Amino acid sequence: MSLDPDLRRVLDGPAIGHLATVLPDGSPHSTPVYVGTEGDRVVLFTGPGTRKARNLRRDPRLAISIAPAENPFAPTLLQGRVVAWIEGDQAWEIIDRLVAKYVDEPYPRTEERVVAVIEPAGS
Repeated sequence: MSLDPDLRRVLDGPAIGHLATVLPDGSPHSTPVYVGTEGDRVVLFTGPGTRKARNLRRDPRLAISIAPAENPFAPTLLQGRVVAWIEGDQAWEIIDRLVAKYVDEPYPRTEERVVAVIEPAGS
């Protein structure tokens, strides 16, 4: 199933996502993320040992509020689950493409990063 065209339009622009995951005690955890698309899936990246990565590996369910650059007070909402993790050179290709929407330089290679591949609910 393909992504909703309105969701894809927002994701392909320089929108900031606010990712909500579930902490081990069941309470919510929220953090801003770069977010975009990879084919018909949604992608974001993080360090493999971050709180959000640990939360998503334990419980892949998530919600993202995506604030479009042209109107951050009209967010697009997404619920889904992480269905795969991408590492290594393939991850860095995706990361550099995502970051290029926001800044005109590659993401620093000072720390390891992984890409979460998200299947939106209803897809």
